[in-house]
Amino acid sequence: MNRIFLSGVACVGKTSVGSRLAALLGCRFFDLDAEIETFFGTSIERLKVRFPFPRSFREEASKVLAHLLSKPESHRCVVALPPSGLMEGYWQVVKSAEAITVVLQDTPENILDRIVFFDVDSRPLKRTLTDTEKRLYLREIRKDVTYFKRSYRRAAVIVDIAGLGPEDAVLKLCDSLSTSHLELGVASRCSQ
Repeated sequence: MNRIFLSGVACVGKTSVGSRLAALLGCRFFDLDAEIETFFGTSIERLKVRFPFPRSFREEASKVLAHLLSKPESHRCVVALPPSGLMEGYWQVVKSAEAITVVLQDTPENILDRIVFFDVDSRPLKRTLTDTEKRLYLREIRKDVTYFKRSYRRAAVIVDIAGLGPEDAVLKLCDSLSTSHLELGVASRCSQ
């Protein structure tokens, strides 16, 4: 196994599942958002303000992914990509890497239950949503699912983790990799 890239909409569980998968496989885990913030020395939100369009931000941020993949410690790893991780500049880097691409899917309702809010400096905020806010965020999650759907078809494996906790999601991901015969090394380590 060289690399596994996890993608999916925000709050689908890429970081939770990815970190557990990396621990199971005995390899490094990288959250690309955290790597971008470290590389640029500022939060994602502050960084996005510097770029007039989301595409220009993604192009610049994809350079961080390329930089990460050039490091020796990234040769065996799991990387949690942002929701746009299989688009544009990110996709150019991902498709040239020796890796398995996986998209995690869940229902919009389950994703809403996991939604986390951050301030402009990426510090988590405690927030309770009103019923009206829940409806609005649920609509936004559905829009994201629709928007990214085409790019997610590029993934080698799509895993529906609806209703699963992180541990069970990892097991289902391992089973999907094994069933797909994509990475026998991953499948054998998952079953240990």
